Amino acid sequence: MDRKTFLKKGLFGTAILASGGALTSVVKNEIDELKELEIVGFNHIENTQSKMNAQAVLHKANTRGHANHGWLDSHHTFSFANYYNPERMHFGVLRVLNDDVVAPGRGFGTHPHDNMEIISIPLDGDLQHKDSMGNVATIRQGDIQVMSAGTGIQHSEFNANADKPVKFLQIWVFPNKRNVKPRYDQITLSLEDRKNKLQQILSPSADDEGVWIHQDAWFHLGRFDKSISTTYSLKKSGNGVYFFLLSGSLKINDTTLEARDGFGIWDTENIEIQALSDKTELLVMEVPMVL
Repeated sequence: MDRKTFLKKGLFGTAILASGGALTSVVKNEIDELKELEIVGFNHIENTQSKMNAQAVLHKANTRGHANHGWLDSHHTFSFANYYNPERMHFGVLRVLNDDVVAPGRGFGTHPHDNMEIISIPLDGDLQHKDSMGNVATIRQGDIQVMSAGTGIQHSEFNANADKPVKFLQIWVFPNKRNVKPRYDQITLSLEDRKNKLQQILSPSADDEGVWIHQDAWFHLGRFDKSISTTYSLKKSGNGVYFFLLSGSLKINDTTLEARDGFGIWDTENIEIQALSDKTELLVMEVPMVL
């Protein structure tokens, strides 16, 4: 499927809805859902906030969408809920990258999803999860949680603490298989295993490191001291890589990133990474650029 067809059928059809036919009786969540979006081009529209060239796009932290609901303070890298920006629709099959802070004792009530791979990465605090598959769990820093929504699930997420906020990344990836049986997985990884290197946290294979999803995607987390360098080599031809800098500063090839900047690059095989400060933390997301 070419990129133009992918935009029309993959991104802007029913697949982008957070609730679908399997759960039509459930009231939509006005925050945690995707709205239908008009069809736009991938990289040939005017860019007023994104800095794009033929092979890469830079999203500075202060150009992200922002919604503060009191109990939820959220920054959106891509269009989400009431934030709509035709320049920020997706990066390949990476559709949502939300940087969320939930107030003590508050959270998302029960709401539906279908046909989406949903990854949660806690950064600080404890996030309590409950879903229609019978899973009840708490995730915290070092944990990686994944759900294949498939034919449809309902779940809730709450800050498990009454005295401090919880911070986490909510990431949505379009699957390469629709209407699969819903599934849940959660693992705990050693933070030491990502010191001055990239630690794989997600892949397409259940036999590989980290969690797995229904997509040819690989995610890594790294914590680097100043001046440490590494090379990221793409796992699959035709994929692109989206970098999200959690803290510190670093250089990717010739582009410098600061905390909460995002940088996507495609049509390449190897990418050079160099930390410019201590306590540099980086999330690397390799994803297909077409469905």
